[in-house]
Amino acid sequence: MTSLDSLDALLDHIETRDPHQPEFRQAVEEVMGPVFPYLDEHPELIGDGLLARLIEPDRVVQFRVPWIDDKGQVHVERGYRVQFNAALGPYKGGLRFHPSVNLSILKFLAFEQIFKNALTGLPMGGGKGGATFNPRGRSDHEIMRFCQSFMTELFRHLGPTTDVPAGDIGVGGREIGYLFGQYKRLANAFDGTLTGKAVGWGGSELRTEATGYGLIYLAQHALEHRGEALEGKRVAISGSGNVALYAAELAIECGARVLTLSDSDGFVHDPEGLDTEKLDWIKALKQERRGRIHDYAQAFSGVRFHEGQAPWGVEVDLALPCATQNELDDEAARALTHNGCAAVLEGANMPCTAGAVRVLRGASALFVPGKAANAGGVATSGLEMSQNAAHRAWSRDRVERRLREIMAAIHEQCIAYGEGDDGVDYVRGANRAGFVRVARAMQAHGVV
Repeated sequence: MTSLDSLDALLDHIETRDPHQPEFRQAVEEVMGPVFPYLDEHPELIGDGLLARLIEPDRVVQFRVPWIDDKGQVHVERGYRVQFNAALGPYKGGLRFHPSVNLSILKFLAFEQIFKNALTGLPMGGGKGGATFNPRGRSDHEIMRFCQSFMTELFRHLGPTTDVPAGDIGVGGREIGYLFGQYKRLANAFDGTLTGKAVGWGGSELRTEATGYGLIYLAQHALEHRGEALEGKRVAISGSGNVALYAAELAIECGARVLTLSDSDGFVHDPEGLDTEKLDWIKALKQERRGRIHDYAQAFSGVRFHEGQAPWGVEVDLALPCATQNELDDEAARALTHNGCAAVLEGANMPCTAGAVRVLRGASALFVPGKAANAGGVATSGLEMSQNAAHRAWSRDRVERRLREIMAAIHEQCIAYGEGDDGVDYVRGANRAGFVRVARAMQAHGVV
């Protein structure tokens, strides 16, 4: 095998081995680009073929998922689980149900997950999974039947000390309930094998809010390090799922003015800013009525709906992309910086393209990658695993205190590995800190 002693060599190796996986290549470049200069000073971290082992998943499971709709028609979807790296603990990462799911995207997300989980300091490896099923427009019974079929195959690869999935796009509390019910039935065990469960049956307080809240905690630390505050900032948020809604909730509590939310139809712009009453209305729209974001523009005066567009042309101080991967490209980044946006923190998993990141960093904007900024969700999943293992339920205050501590520690790691003469480079800091922890564990375990 060719020596993987440079970023170009590593990427060429991936291109040769997996030529049809551009998203996975993007993830490796995003992580390893800032790491290679560090390895020039610390070559001891990559002995015994560590990089070759690091970029190859421990295993990939692919399977068919047959299910029957309410009309009696049979459908067949593809299901996947990528168990990428267990050097720090059991595989941990979400399940995504969406037609766009493929192996490249899941490897992309799972590779990123390795280092995000490492930053939390908790004993969790990295994985990701999902299926091509689209729950949108499906009845509860159709979703239940699909989840049961999906788990009937996947359960044999899971376990509280082996692989612990959670939710992601298309997999919320309803889906986790159906998945866990089938897992419990097949495994004959009530254990902590899935996280994101309801509080009444093994779930953790604050898990629903955790990714959005953690994003705002990290934003506060990053802004304070620059001598700024969140209060008074104009904020653009994309998405209208849990991450976006609870990031908006805490941002409003901190005195920021949230101007936008979005879904796949487009975005709404509220020049006055959301308040608690408006946000509660949107929560009911999305979580109970399963409506579309344009309904908000019809219900409140002065709000405009922009069909088929993303919110990055609005004049704001802070942007929080919270929808999906690669939603913010270089053109959108230029629009943001042109309009005075000075900070972007990723609420979704790698929502900024590589071109967008280059534009933002070139404009000296504060940019914090998702592996640091949105780690609050998986951190709280890790806390749920701890509670399940001890057969205990923690109070909301205790979980929130631990989440604040974890996000503060992540910020400190970014400073330790990323601070330079020109300030803190959060991309450099987060990737190097995560890599070092994983590499040291892999070396301790030998060539496996």
